[in-house]
Amino acid sequence: MRIGTVGTGAIVEDFLTGMEQVDNVECTAVFSRREETARALADKFNVKRYYTDYDELLSDGDIDFIYIASPNSLHFKQALKALQKGKHVICEKPFTSTVQEVKTLTDLAREKELFLFEAVTTIHFPNYKKVKEHIGAIGDLKLVQCNYSQYSSRYDKFLLGEVTNIFSPEFSGGALTDINIYNLHFAIGLFGRPKEVKYSANLAGNGIDTSGIALLKYDDFICECTGAKDSNSPSFAIIQGTKGYIRVNGPVNSCTSFEVGRGGSVETYNYHTNSDRFVYEIKEFADIYENRDYKRCYGLFDHSVAVIETAVKARKDAGVVFAADKAQT
Repeated sequence: MRIGTVGTGAIVEDFLTGMEQVDNVECTAVFSRREETARALADKFNVKRYYTDYDELLSDGDIDFIYIASPNSLHFKQALKALQKGKHVICEKPFTSTVQEVKTLTDLAREKELFLFEAVTTIHFPNYKKVKEHIGAIGDLKLVQCNYSQYSSRYDKFLLGEVTNIFSPEFSGGALTDINIYNLHFAIGLFGRPKEVKYSANLAGNGIDTSGIALLKYDDFICECTGAKDSNSPSFAIIQGTKGYIRVNGPVNSCTSFEVGRGGSVETYNYHTNSDRFVYEIKEFADIYENRDYKRCYGLFDHSVAVIETAVKARKDAGVVFAADKAQT
């Protein structure tokens, strides 16, 4: 499984570090618009080739997959072009800015029999999968709370008038798509599509959400997803039932451990054997690719489409408008 990367941010370095720990997966080229950043990344990870032209990257015959970690608003265009060129794609979260975009990509991948993955760590963790197995033990579900809040290193600059990609509607930024999206993946992976979606957000002057609470209503319980880039809090997820609770320790994009409380007793579990949170998703992608398991891939499609549908409903409820929305009207 030979991968070419797009982007040079911290998440790309984290992905490359995780990739080094997975057998039969290697990075054969990196791409950046600027030669100095492309060369620096290639040198740091001993990658043989680097590109500053995206079309040249896509023409490299030694690349099977394109890993996309560019600003959110570029995900769709770059993934679409890669699929059209016959490359498999791993695209960082959020998969796309709109529902139309994600359906276009998944339809094309099916048509061309290409693999397409959204790189979201949460749903691939052993701890997450074990949480799903324990849900039946806590009775009828009543309340779910997820909080992932982390003061952004860019927020102070934003307050001074410097709008970076993550706080820009033009680049599909905001707390919901950058950080609360993990909570949506967590909840929808466990419980499916919600019946109703509401989003109350703290909006900045440019219309972007710097923090907010998404309320997902299911038939018999309520799920609250909180995400913030303008303030900090301990991050966690709690699932409450009539016979007990499950608490995930730490943000759901790490799921470092979880505890199950029932009948006055509490047991703590940790099934992770690797502290690198990227290793599990890379292993799963590699296994699906090696076994040509399109059924598993398409199951992940369905999950990602449900998450994007929910995220779009939420941000539109709060009045957050992206440039991608205007382009499709």
